[in-house]
Order: sequence, then structure tokens, then C-alpha cells
Amino acid sequence: MVAANGEDQQELQNTEEIQTYTIEQVATSTGLTKRTLRYYEEVGLLPPTGRTEGNYRRYSEEDIEHIKRIKELRDLLGFSLADIRQLLQAEEERGLIKLAYQQETDVDGKIAQLDRADELIREQLHLIEQKISGLEQMRSSLLIKLERHQQKRNVLKNRE
Repeated sequence: MVAANGEDQQELQNTEEIQTYTIEQVATSTGLTKRTLRYYEEVGLLPPTGRTEGNYRRYSEEDIEHIKRIKELRDLLGFSLADIRQLLQAEEERGLIKLAYQQETDVDGKIAQLDRADELIREQLHLIEQKISGLEQMRSSLLIKLERHQQKRNVLKNRE
């Protein structure tokens, strides 16, 4: 085995470094404010980020993907932060269960892990079904209002 010279070692270190981003860069790329990012960390939606020696937050690509997922759940799907926390915790736990399942050799252990994963999925489905039900009720209410307006238009037109 040949020892790496100083230049080769520096190159190896550079390729092992993980690209990180400032809070300003993350705010710009995600469309969120720096205050929102700090708040998400404060309430536990975001794991604490890495810090520089000057104590500035540094975000990884994985952090940014996590932030985008939170934003998607909040903006597109209308979930509350509490619901988002619950959904993300279930996803994280399911990821851990998947790893444990792959390493498990006992059939009963595998079945228990599948049962727990199913329980988490059912909890997530329940949250989604509640959201769908609320949206369906809102939709029905708006459709009824449109129908009433059409009936009023017809009555007004018939008076002429």
C-alpha cells in the first residue's frame, strides 16, 4: 500500500466534505424566512443544524429536502405544524423499522416490525383522511352556495 502524499490527502478530504448552506441560502432556495427556519428548529420540526465555529447555522442537502417536505405538507396539503411533526416522526420511525427489519433474522421479529410499521401507516392515513374529510365538507358547502346563487339568478331572470 502506497502512502498518500499531502496533495492527495487534501483532495481526499475535499471530496469527503459535505456541502453545506447558510440560513440565507436555504431561506432563498425554499422560499421561507430565516425566522421560520429558526422556528422550525425551535419547535422540533427540524433537527438542530450543524454550526460553524462562529455559531452560524449550516444546512446540508438532507436538511434542505426535509425543509421542502415540511413546506409541501404545510402549503400544498394544509397540515398544521403539529400534524407535520406527527407525520414526519412516523416516517422517520418507519425508516428505522425498515433497517431493523432488514437485519432481523427471526420471523416473529420481522412480523412484529411489520405490525408496528402498519400501525404507523394507519396513523398517517387517519391524519390524511381527516384532512380529506374536512376538504370534502368545505367543497360541498361551496357547491351548495353556488347552487343557491344559480337558483337566485333564475328567480331574478324570471321576474323580468
